[in-house]
Amino acid sequence: MGVRDTGTEQLIKDTAKRIFFAEGKLHATTQDIADAAGIGRTSLHYYYRSRDALMKQVFNDAMHELDGRLYALMGSALPFREKLEKMVDIFFSEHIAYPYTETFVIAEMLSHSSDIFSLAEKGSPAIKTFLKEIDKEMKAGNITPVNPVQFMMNLFALTSHPLIMRPLNKRMFNLSDKQYNTLMNERKKLIVDMLMK
Repeated sequence: MGVRDTGTEQLIKDTAKRIFFAEGKLHATTQDIADAAGIGRTSLHYYYRSRDALMKQVFNDAMHELDGRLYALMGSALPFREKLEKMVDIFFSEHIAYPYTETFVIAEMLSHSSDIFSLAEKGSPAIKTFLKEIDKEMKAGNITPVNPVQFMMNLFALTSHPLIMRPLNKRMFNLSDKQYNTLMNERKKLIVDMLMK
């Protein structure tokens, strides 16, 4: 077996990520991806035997990278509000660049075919630390007192819902991609303002 060309492998993954999660072509074939990457399908199959294997790898890489950034931020020594602002910014920036990731996350959770649940378990220590910080902020009067888990679920709902509902919202409010992205950027501050006193 020959030496793997990591440049070609990364090109395949970057192209697939763009096609699947930026352009929303979740049913793109290996031929579509090979054509977009400017390589032959045989070269693509050298690295990934199937479209599903490639999609799973690209998705898991993206989730590991995003979750790693979020968990590191949760455990950082930044002031709570700044930490919250950065979390919302990371989440929206990633999902504005790759708007179809959330749709795929739901499909993966329902199929139980990826390691998305193990990623959540891996982040458990950072999440526990963040929950304690939320409780501390509530006791200091900076957040309306609720179960800290409810606070985090509100945070996730306020960020995820408009991303998942993007196609419907765009049509309902007659918005272009640019207009919708502007709203999502405005939403970053709105979310923090809604969650903090």
